[in-house]
Amino acid sequence: MPSPRPLRALPLVELGGLLLVALLCLAFQLRLPGRLPSDADTRAVAEVLARDARPGDGVLLFPWWTERARLFVPPTLPVHGWLDSDRADLSEHPRLWVLGQPELPRSDAKAFDAAFLPGRKALGPETRHGPLSLRLYENGRHRPRRWVASEAMSQARVYLEQPQGNRIDCPFDGRVHRCPGPAHLYVAPEWHEVLYEPRHCLWMHAPGGPQRLVAEFDGVPAGLGLRLEGGIIFEFAHPKDPRLSTAHLGVDDAASGERLLDVPIPPGREGVQKAEVVLPPGPPRTVKVFVQADNAESRQVCLDVMALEPAVGVRP
Repeated sequence: MPSPRPLRALPLVELGGLLLVALLCLAFQLRLPGRLPSDADTRAVAEVLARDARPGDGVLLFPWWTERARLFVPPTLPVHGWLDSDRADLSEHPRLWVLGQPELPRSDAKAFDAAFLPGRKALGPETRHGPLSLRLYENGRHRPRRWVASEAMSQARVYLEQPQGNRIDCPFDGRVHRCPGPAHLYVAPEWHEVLYEPRHCLWMHAPGGPQRLVAEFDGVPAGLGLRLEGGIIFEFAHPKDPRLSTAHLGVDDAASGERLLDVPIPPGREGVQKAEVVLPPGPPRTVKVFVQADNAESRQVCLDVMALEPAVGVRP
């Protein structure tokens, strides 16, 4: 049998452990105010951004969960911060401001630099405003957008298309292209989340069966990269139930019927899926952006299509 002496000491050991945890928590709370920005710090950062930012700039948060920064960054500047956002190309921005709080617990500046810096070049020294850091970078991963489907949605022709070619129009009501039938069958630019990443994209829910939901666009420029990006939103991408179907996202040339891009998303595939093709030079094209799934359950699709110039690279 165990000795009674260690048994009597056990409550004292537990009490000591609780006191140690309480002291560590108290020390953390006492040190925390010095690691958080004051109102003067946030005003100083906001003034720099309001004065020096250019149209097209973006702000990247470090670490990604410092969400309070969104409250004081000028509203004209897009703010990016989600799990693994330090690896994102953010190719829509020629320049990026990195707004950081490097002294926060679990801030790993070396890991951030390893993910963020390739293809980028600092355009000046880092400035400090209390615990906030701010530095401007040239984004060598920038790819100028010459056409974006989600921005041209009001000019699109949207319809349900049967395999035989029969169409049912989805009229535009000034806000969305709404199809007859279930309420979720419409096309409109909306904000959705794909594996933690917020994206402004086209909501295009698969109608189910062999028919496709199609958005047809005129005036797509040739001689550029035509890129399709899309995914299943929120938690709907994760399940691998055998009853679920692969969602097919794609782009066809309307005149020839040629398949330009095809992105299958089987059940369980998470994140943004991408495909790109370089269109040969020539006159602008009409393209058909579509989504189809035999079983439309849990196939809530967020996608966009864009015509991009090549990456600009980082100048010496």
